[in-house]
Amino acid sequence: MPPAKKRTRSYDPAKIRTAVLAQFGNVRAAVRTLTPEQLARPTRLGDWTVHELAAHIAMVLGTVHRYLGLPEPAKHEVPLMDWPFVTVTAAGQVDEDTRAIAKSAGTELDGLFTRTLADIEASLAAASDERLVPSRFGAMTLGDFLVTRTVELTVHTDDLNDAVPGLDVPYDRQALAACARLLADALALKAPGASTEVRIPPYAVVQCVEGPRHTRGTPPNVVETDPLTWIRLATGRTDWASALDAAKVSASGERADLSGLLPIMG
Repeated sequence: MPPAKKRTRSYDPAKIRTAVLAQFGNVRAAVRTLTPEQLARPTRLGDWTVHELAAHIAMVLGTVHRYLGLPEPAKHEVPLMDWPFVTVTAAGQVDEDTRAIAKSAGTELDGLFTRTLADIEASLAAASDERLVPSRFGAMTLGDFLVTRTVELTVHTDDLNDAVPGLDVPYDRQALAACARLLADALALKAPGASTEVRIPPYAVVQCVEGPRHTRGTPPNVVETDPLTWIRLATGRTDWASALDAAKVSASGERADLSGLLPIMG
């Protein structure tokens, strides 16, 4: 008997909208407190400074307003689960755009964040989640595109916290959950199968990796980690060996080594 086809996970559109705005608000409040010295600090993102990272966060949310201001595409081109695998193709353009926005904003980052928030709130108020928007990678539904914003905001909030010790920008629970779930589902798509169970409590459990399928009881191959460690693994912020050494991941079974499957996003 062939394995059961896995259904695409659905997300509550209202909760996703609220989560996106809440997480952006968390970052905005933190950015307001940054000193010139903190804004000049390096980040783990190549040669970006905290200033450029903050500008990037404003940019990734600002695309919602910008895309909604463009004509609606004629056809749907990019399913949600394709998005994690294509982002790496735009890295060069993203870097160029980020530097341009950071230069334009100068020392007025709070103004940039304030305008971005006002624009997106106005745009979303009149937009359906089924409306198509022209993302960098092709047309997506607005609802799916907003789920991708939870990934961008959560991942870059973690980058910001890493770059500025003690900043401790909080994570909106729904944004963190959506980010962890999307990246977990991407792993299951990248390595289809049911021999290994990956647990990211309290948000996600997926089965992946070819091999013997278990039907009851504890599976023979289990990986478990917390949401932020999973997100760092899936996006290359940390590596498998380091996470194991730090006891941030538990892995049991001969098929529980995910090192060859990570990162998910480049």
